Amino acid sequence: MSVHDGHRKRLKQRFLTEGLDQFTDVQVLELLLFFCIARRDTNPIAHNLLDHFGSLSQVLEAPVEELCKVEGIGENTAVFLRLVTQVGRYYMTDRASKAKVLPTLDSCARYLQTFFFGRNVETVYLLCLDAKCKMLCCKKISEGDVNSTSLSVRKVVETALNTNASSVVLAHNHPGGMAIPSDADIQTTMHIAAALKAVDVNLIDHILVADDDYVSLAQSGYSFTDAQIM
Repeated sequence: MSVHDGHRKRLKQRFLTEGLDQFTDVQVLELLLFFCIARRDTNPIAHNLLDHFGSLSQVLEAPVEELCKVEGIGENTAVFLRLVTQVGRYYMTDRASKAKVLPTLDSCARYLQTFFFGRNVETVYLLCLDAKCKMLCCKKISEGDVNSTSLSVRKVVETALNTNASSVVLAHNHPGGMAIPSDADIQTTMHIAAALKAVDVNLIDHILVADDDYVSLAQSGYSFTDAQIM
């Protein structure tokens, strides 16, 4: 057994015994790299990744083409690293989807938060509910760059109508920012609320997500019932 093989075995056993709580960022990356880089010391590669991107989360959120620029990282390894947050988000949304009824603003917000895990571009989702607050669907409406997204009011209305929704909750994220609504967020929300009202669908909230934080416009005092089409 080589020195590297012994180190790999020890690190894997430590994970199985203790979990990741006491691991450093370098050790987490080392462990991940074991599964796609064979018979090579992955410690220097883990350091290269952290030096290049700055943090573990930024490594796992980096585009494949950027990961491939780091010494020691090939396409298969880059795809594997990119897959980590995607699988995490899939797991979280699948687990949350078991709650078919979302009767409160908080339950809607917690459910919607899972869709933004690991996303580093601004993305908009629409949660559609029936009259008994049963979830009909949660669909991605648009996706933009890191700072903005183009939101189609028509697509929001069509999605609500196609699912026979009685009410909807809009949600979008502020990647790397704070869950604070901008003037544009408020104006867009009111415009969408008015368009939905015209087809007898109620916009009950707009959730803004930033990392582990979220803000509910409804809970912040905004009312959508009197919104008018501009």
